[in-house]
Formats: sequence, C-alpha cells, structure tokens
Amino acid sequence: MKSTVEHLSPTRVRINVEVPFDELKPNFDRAYKALAQQVRIPGFRPGKVPARVLESRIGRGPVLDEVVNEAVPAKYLEAVNSSEVRTLGRPDIEVTKIEDGAEIAFTAEVDVRPEITVPAFGELSVSVDDVEVTEDEVTEQLDSLRARFGTLAGVDRPAQDGDFVSIDLSATVDGEEVEDAQTSGLSYEIGSGQLIEGIDEALIGASEGDTKTFTTNLVAGEHAGKDAEVTVKLNSVKERQLPEADDEFAQLASEFDTVDELIADLRERLGRVKKMQQGMQARDKVLDALLETVEVPLPEKVVESEVEVRQHDAVHPFDHDEKRFEEWLEQQEKTREQFDAETREEAEKAVRTQLVLDTIADAEDVSVSDDELTQRIIYQAQRFGVSPDQFVQQAQQSGQLGALYADVRRSKALFSVVRQATVTDAAGNELDLDELFGPQQGEEEAETAKSE
Repeated sequence: MKSTVEHLSPTRVRINVEVPFDELKPNFDRAYKALAQQVRIPGFRPGKVPARVLESRIGRGPVLDEVVNEAVPAKYLEAVNSSEVRTLGRPDIEVTKIEDGAEIAFTAEVDVRPEITVPAFGELSVSVDDVEVTEDEVTEQLDSLRARFGTLAGVDRPAQDGDFVSIDLSATVDGEEVEDAQTSGLSYEIGSGQLIEGIDEALIGASEGDTKTFTTNLVAGEHAGKDAEVTVKLNSVKERQLPEADDEFAQLASEFDTVDELIADLRERLGRVKKMQQGMQARDKVLDALLETVEVPLPEKVVESEVEVRQHDAVHPFDHDEKRFEEWLEQQEKTREQFDAETREEAEKAVRTQLVLDTIADAEDVSVSDDELTQRIIYQAQRFGVSPDQFVQQAQQSGQLGALYADVRRSKALFSVVRQATVTDAAGNELDLDELFGPQQGEEEAETAKSE
C-alpha cells in the first residue's frame, strides 16, 4: 500500500491511498463468504458456493463493492497510523479508482491537530482573590446548622420570606388549564426558589385563606416558553423556630462540647472551602492567560460539531421545538442571533482549550492511572445519579470512555501549567501552590520514601 499526505491547511489534510489487489486477498475471501451466505444457488449449500459460480450468478460488481466497503476504512486507519498526522473527527472519503485486478485508490480529507507553540509556563502570572472568612459567613453557617434542628410552628400573621406554607396551585395558558400545574396541599418554603418565578412575590404579605393570581413564563413541560396565569391559595403559614446557639446545641448537633469549639470548626471548614475556590480561580485564570498567549488554528469541522452539540443540548428541554425555544429566548431578552454567536464563541474556546492541553499533555508525557480514571468515573456517576458500573456501561455503549480519559489527562496537564505559573493574591503575595493543590505525585513519593 502507498499513501501520501497533502496539507490543505494548518488543520486539514488529504491522505491519498493506493492499495494493490494482491493485498486484498483476505478481503475477497471474506466478501465471497459473506455473499455466499446471502445467495441461494441450486446444488450448493448456503455458504459453500465457489467464487467462480457466485460471480457468474451475481456478477463482479457486488464482490468489488463488498471488498471496497470493508477494505477502505481499514486501509485508511493503516495510512493514518503510518503517517505523523493526528486526526480529529471523521474523514470525508472518496474512492477515486477501482481498477479490477490492479488497484483501488481513494482519498480521505480529515481535520488534524495543528502545530501549537506554547509559552514558557513560568512566564504566566495571575492574581486571585484573598481567602477571607467573615463573621457574617460563619453566622450564616451556624444558622444553617440550627435550621436543620429547628421546629415549625403555626403563626397568625401574613406570610413572609422564609416561612413554610401549604398552598394549592392551578394555572391556565390561553384560557386552557395546564394539568401538570394542578396541585393541592403543596408544602413550600418562601424564598427557596424551588417553584415557579413570581410565586414568592404573590405569597409574601398574604394571609391564611387568601387567593392570589400572577403571570409567569413556563420553562418546562408542554407549554414551555409560554405565559401562564397562575392562581395560588394560601392554606397555612408556619415559621421555623431555631434552637439557641449554646453549648447544649453544640453537643446535640456536633462532636464538640461547646458552641465556641463548634464555631471555630465552622470557620476552619469555610477557610478550606475558600482555599478550594481560590485554587479553582487560579486554574481558570491561568488557563485564560495561557489561551491569550497561544495562537491556535481551529479545525472548522470540529468547531461545527461542538456547536451542534451545544445547540442540541439547549433545545432538548423544549423537545427540539425551535419555536418554543425562540420564545424562551425572547423571555430572556436574547435573540437567536445572539445565542448562536455566544454558542459559537463558547465552542471555539472549548476546542482551543482541548487542542492546547492535548499539546501540553503530549509534551510533558502526561498519563492517567487506573485510580485517577476510576475517581472521575465515580464523580460523574454521582452527578448523573447512577452507579459507577451503570455509568461505565453507558459510556462504553456511547463510545465516551475515551473522551473521559482525555478529560482527565487534560486536567492533569492544566494543573501542571498552574504549578509552574506565578499565582498571587490581591495583596501581591505569592501563593504556596502545594498548599492549594497538595504536593505533586513525584513529591509525594519522595516524601514517602524519605519518611520510610
């Protein structure tokens, strides 16, 4: 087999392949066997028809078609593996010659990963927010813990933010009742944001037995994107009564003996959370700084594919009804043109990020261990509410395990860049990245060996 590569652009190549017939004998054998199973010829058992007899009955054309359909994809992969190009996406293949007894020739145009020059990562510098835990934040955490141990008591006053109410709901769209919106005795916490927009404003100030009507835009269901007239009846009002924040509560709600110890623990936990947030901010800012310094030619078909995926995900909640989706966009004060432009911008950034991080991962020989892949699988399974085994099975069926591996590898490549960059807080102090992210794997192994 002979193959050559033509570079059509920095992100696209044409691979020319010529395959002599003497390399196709195994393909012809399989083609004859497959066709013999499909053709019934008197005097021969299925699958036992000689090639000469089979060709005399069905002609040479079907045999050649079977051979080409099987051989071309395999020979394409062979040509890619023997070249130095790194393909992206599916190729556009065109068979240009079938010279019976001599050769088969075809071309394959496909996007490829462009050559990317990355900067010295030590030259990257970003600033992140300070880690500061305020007394208000600690008090909020303490009140949230107290709320878990609170009790509900009925009150004889108008409803207010934070109250727990029992309500009846009904809704109409264009004068017709919406069956999915009919409910009675529904429990709801005012201000929680768990129901439709406008419900809180209607309930606040209402008294037991009052009925209120308001208009809202539905975001899901058969009438998504349409305005509905909603009627809510307030059946009862209860307020949450919180236990005193004292030593007795600390012993009830935690492993601590005093409320001061509990508050100190809440402050420490908040500090750890803010450290994590600071680390994620450093990661995102370093990535943005990296992308600003790198020129990345974008493979158009890869970008188009990413745009299609994002558009599909956006329209899916509306059952792919474009009219309902555009009505929803109008409610968000956004045109379809603005949405399409934003989607393309996001898609281009996503593709640019993948290409840059793949380049860095290759240059630094980043690998992914079984444990690291397993951790990502467990995390993703929890996100989607399925078991890890179910997630793996679904990923295998959809061909997404490779993408999951690539995501973990890119994440490791990015953190490698972050560790080499200069990260300072708002006051200009350089941060200890080992404190933010923990020691690198090699450093951990060295410390373990030293201690042993």
